[in-house]
Amino acid sequence: MKSKWYKKLHWQIIIGLILGLFWGLLAGALGMADFTSDYIRPVGTIFIDLLKVIAVPLVLASLVVGVSSLNDITRLSKMGGKTVAIYMVTTMFAITIGLTVVNIMQPGATLPEETRASLMESYGENVEGRDVDAGVLQERTFMEFFVDIVPENFFEAAGDNSNMLQIVFVAILLGIGIVNIPAQKGAPLVNFFESLNDVIIKIVDLIMKTAPYGVFALMAAVIVDLTGDDLGQAVVLLRALGWYCLAVIIGLILHVLIVYSTLFKLFSKMKLRDFFKAIQPAVLLGFSTSSSLATLPVTMERVEKNLGVNEEVSSFVLPVGATINMDGTSLYQAIAAVFIAQALGMDLSLAQQLTIVLTATAASIGTAGVPGAGIIMLVIVLQAVQVPIEGIALILGVDRILDMARTAVNVTGDAAVSVAVASTENMLGNLHFDDDE
Repeated sequence: MKSKWYKKLHWQIIIGLILGLFWGLLAGALGMADFTSDYIRPVGTIFIDLLKVIAVPLVLASLVVGVSSLNDITRLSKMGGKTVAIYMVTTMFAITIGLTVVNIMQPGATLPEETRASLMESYGENVEGRDVDAGVLQERTFMEFFVDIVPENFFEAAGDNSNMLQIVFVAILLGIGIVNIPAQKGAPLVNFFESLNDVIIKIVDLIMKTAPYGVFALMAAVIVDLTGDDLGQAVVLLRALGWYCLAVIIGLILHVLIVYSTLFKLFSKMKLRDFFKAIQPAVLLGFSTSSSLATLPVTMERVEKNLGVNEEVSSFVLPVGATINMDGTSLYQAIAAVFIAQALGMDLSLAQQLTIVLTATAASIGTAGVPGAGIIMLVIVLQAVQVPIEGIALILGVDRILDMARTAVNVTGDAAVSVAVASTENMLGNLHFDDDE
């Protein structure tokens, strides 16, 4: 017997999002912004921290178990090369779609001069120092990316979720070590990680029972941050930047419909509708938390349980994707860069827009795990095409909302690529839906 619709997790999360939106608007209108920040926001913060605290042990345990179950290590290297290649291709398509949309819609041309001046004055100070951070990242050589994957101290790396690639490296190394010792000696260690993985999955289930409340608090805090005690401020900002926001949303939707549906047609028989039905809670959490890493435990659970992706694949593909795959963010970079250029009265040539494709693709890897990575990536892209970085002030007012949308696409991309890789490795099972989810 099917449970009632409002008892399903994804509907509860949607209800939490909507109620959080209304509460944020009400708090702004009634002057309760401080109350929301002091007493409601912490609930969302606790929820995100609960997800983050189990991310490292989950990746470590599941990946060790997956790698140790492989008899042929060459399969792992093959899977790794395939994963990175698909991520890079989808990222380049995302940027191309973004450039196409922004050139057709021309959102920057609709921004009035007085609004442009007001936004530059209001948010200009928030741009200071971004160019320095971007400069540090640009000075890094290609090999430094690989150097950073190998940790000096595992426990130090495990204490920072932004070092997820280092955790993946250690887990793979540990799994390979287990494979290369007699099975009897390695069995106790494998059993330990299998038990740890089962325990963490159960903890994820428990945490997800609080998801609607956490999502409510997160959405309320976002709206309060945007409006403060002045509801009219948000209306003015959204009206002025509405065409730009619409361009980003359209680009993200087109990317999902075109690229991911094509990915499924090429590598599996899965329908896009069934795919989204299976991972709804993960996508909604990505939207509300604006963090692929915080959403990772839920993404892994849904991909394995509902999409039928083998644990060997999901435990490798998803942590790597949460760190380097930024389809939504890269598409946003392309639209934002051209929008800023249009708003400042600059025409970007075809060569400059091709530079955006290459720079944004490279930056999506180079800045992974860096706090404020989205804006730093944008600084690098703007500098590559000689657009003044001060123009970032034009979009900071709505960046938080768009960050939620592009993170949802990033999470979707991670899950979609895991399905594609699992299918090519003959490790994709059947779809499964629970009536109570």
